[in-house]
Amino acid sequence: MYIRSEVDGYVGILTLCHAEKRNALSRALVGELLEAMDAMAAARVRVLILTAGVGSKVWSAGHDIHELPLGEDPLLYSDPLEQLLRGVRHFPAPVIAMVSGSVWGGATDLVLSCDIAIGDDTCSFALTPVNLGLPYNTAGTLNFMRRLPLNIAKEMLFTARSVSPHEAEEWHILNHRVDASELRAFTLDIAHGIASKAPLAVAALKEQFRMLADSAPLQPGIFERIQELRHRVFKSRDYVEGIDAFKEKRAPVFRGE
Repeated sequence: MYIRSEVDGYVGILTLCHAEKRNALSRALVGELLEAMDAMAAARVRVLILTAGVGSKVWSAGHDIHELPLGEDPLLYSDPLEQLLRGVRHFPAPVIAMVSGSVWGGATDLVLSCDIAIGDDTCSFALTPVNLGLPYNTAGTLNFMRRLPLNIAKEMLFTARSVSPHEAEEWHILNHRVDASELRAFTLDIAHGIASKAPLAVAALKEQFRMLADSAPLQPGIFERIQELRHRVFKSRDYVEGIDAFKEKRAPVFRGE
């Protein structure tokens, strides 16, 4: 079991509990999480909290690197992580990320896909595709651009460095930063406050936000050019080197080819 489920009134709580794999977003974990989200939707919870629990060292290590394919697009529309990100955005109630510990790669995309993010002083965030030579997909890049100031999104993606709790609060990755001893109670207080409001109105507002944020279309030529750029990256030797280096626990040597 990778996910623990609980319901507190009208608030659903899903806890990642695969600590031995640092809650990596593998096919198995994501599949279980999506099933749990469907069950929460069927139970008509009015708010959903995603967490790894208070005091966790790693909220999630992101995409399971061992499941990334070589020589083909690693982040297809059908990829389990992409399905999860869409599931969070389309969930029929607000989703709150409650964050203790470090958040890496695709897991940062997951937190940024939630409607509200609340963290403690142990949380940190990193966007790491350049560490692997990984061509990030258009949907994810657009999410970063819409969720963060453009210069912040660029810095996080270009450098792949870990963003501190103070920076995460200043850069509006987090709605609130609180002491670890207060994290669960503070998050539940906000969740129950939302759950006390008219649920149809809240659900309609969430869907309006989602549709309006997604309303700017990409011109076909732009999309095709992006796909061409990404194809060059995932067919490159650098991408193979990045994955190999990660698996071998060494620093990659990128040659731009």
